[in-house]
Amino acid sequence: MPFKSDIEIAQEASPLKITEVAKRCGVDEKYIEQYGSYKAKIDYRLLKDLSDKPDGKLILVTAITPPPAGEGKTTTSVGLADGLRKIGKNAVVALREPSLGPVFGVKGGAAGGGYAQVIPMEDINLHFTGDFHAIGAANNLLAAMLDNHIQQGNQLGIDVKQITWKRAVDMNDRQLRHIVDGLGGRMQGVPREDGFEITVASEIMAVFAWPATSPI
Repeated sequence: MPFKSDIEIAQEASPLKITEVAKRCGVDEKYIEQYGSYKAKIDYRLLKDLSDKPDGKLILVTAITPPPAGEGKTTTSVGLADGLRKIGKNAVVALREPSLGPVFGVKGGAAGGGYAQVIPMEDINLHFTGDFHAIGAANNLLAAMLDNHIQQGNQLGIDVKQITWKRAVDMNDRQLRHIVDGLGGRMQGVPREDGFEITVASEIMAVFAWPATSPI
């Protein structure tokens, strides 16, 4: 009997509305900012309002070496959460947002696999709530400000050979990893070596993620 593909399993599922998911997790609708029927952001003020509630237990699925098909941390995490709920535990899985890069490559998306995946898989792998685009734009705005300062006279004396701040694009585009920009004449910027990195590896993403990964 042939196995169903991840996308077939995902599209045959009957998803719950995000409001119902939140209700089951004990999250009031006043904290929900919906992105359609099946996605939402949660207001951070929920943390303050639930500060008197007892803490839960944290299970960390750390880095592992995935097999060729890519079923690694995400699939393991989703399967573990499914198993805990199956035996009656009030479990919720927390995953990082997938980058656009892998979904267009051999590895594929990062929303789990088989019957241990999160849906809507296509939305999660492609743009989701738009956060990565905002982070990339913020990163590139700072890069543009830096080069504009150099163009306008470089009052701070920045050495263009020592700049480590790169631009960001949420794609594995090796052609852009090491480039020379600022070409085209005096009004088009100062020529220098530059490069792009994938958005999730940008400095802005590091700042954005720091509170969630640092000890209190």
